[in-house]
Amino acid sequence: MEARVRARTRAGVGGWKRVACSCACGGREAGGQGRRREGRGVGRRDGIAARNWTGGQGRARTWSWRCEAQQGESPSGFTPELRDAVDRLISENKIVLFMKGTKMFPQCGFSNTCVQIFNQLGAPFEDINVLEDERIRVGMKEYSQWPTFPQVYIEGEFYGGCDILLESFQSGELEEYIERVLAS
Repeated sequence: MEARVRARTRAGVGGWKRVACSCACGGREAGGQGRRREGRGVGRRDGIAARNWTGGQGRARTWSWRCEAQQGESPSGFTPELRDAVDRLISENKIVLFMKGTKMFPQCGFSNTCVQIFNQLGAPFEDINVLEDERIRVGMKEYSQWPTFPQVYIEGEFYGGCDILLESFQSGELEEYIERVLAS
């Protein structure tokens, strides 16, 4: 089964686009164990392995691959028990931040930005260090359908990443929302 994904593209070198896998693996399976289409590409283009590129003259080029995860295998190890634990954690806490590092020692600038926003608002939140467990790190990408960290959950719902949190903080929308959430 060949996976072609149009969502979440990132502009690559020379206008080419790199497309992430749509399954739970987030592209790791494809990059490490993907299989190229027969007769496609040799060598390199703009420093990127051409074997993964498809598309002809004048068409947008995208990566395509066959991913083992789409055949029923879960590379994440995100078991039903772990999913239930995450569900409980998110439902039992008003604000949960899945981040790189901890609120006392963020290990990523974006995670630090989220911590600073919540601290400035005086909002108590639960922090989960995704660097401690590969299953959580990979599984949360599947759970939220969001490819990056940090991931913010408010009132049991996925709110977004750092960019969305920062934008709503700057507009004042986040402060109003947090006040309503904490008052309930």
